Amino acid sequence: MYTPPYYRESGLSELDTLVAAHPFATLVTVRDGAPFVTHLPVLYARDGDRVVFRGHWARPNPQWRDADDALLIVHGPHAYVSPSWYPDNEQAARVPTWNYAVAHIHGTLEIRHDADSLAAIVSELSDRHEAANGSGWRFEPESNDHRVQLKGIVGFRMEAARIELKFKLNQNHPEANRRAVVAALAAKPDDASRAVAALMRTRLSQPTLPEDTHPTGNPA
Repeated sequence: MYTPPYYRESGLSELDTLVAAHPFATLVTVRDGAPFVTHLPVLYARDGDRVVFRGHWARPNPQWRDADDALLIVHGPHAYVSPSWYPDNEQAARVPTWNYAVAHIHGTLEIRHDADSLAAIVSELSDRHEAANGSGWRFEPESNDHRVQLKGIVGFRMEAARIELKFKLNQNHPEANRRAVVAALAAKPDDASRAVAALMRTRLSQPTLPEDTHPTGNPA
């Protein structure tokens, strides 16, 4: 992932927050020489620098058969940024851009077929999301009707070997520009814009970093 130094994050607490808010991820592997992609919910656990993701596929999904090195993408909030919001728009010839937060996790997939592992994955996923939904439904591994459904899925575990965190939040702009973008995004009606504004707000005290040399002034 192309990441200018001023957009790079290293603190894993940022990954904690990102996955907690955005647990639906993109899993990329290689099949027959081409990228193969699955979109799925994931479970996340971190112990110090050790990061582990778990999840499952539908058994007919062929991705599990080629499971090896993989890239898991966690998509955070994103929002369009208008050059009209920048106080120095005219003199600096500003252009539109898009602010966002994203994580790329590289690792090797470990396949899980045993019923206990699969039951744990399904139980933890449903418990988390049913609770957030205000529902009382639970996966019951002791129930034959529920347990037989596990035959239709294949589980995985992936321990992170390398983590890339990119938070593109106007860090290369003067503080006045950043504050103006925060105000504009915070006033938007959608959750994603307000989430980007919140991420930017926590970084307002950081010094402005050098502009990128991209010819449009709009490094992605």
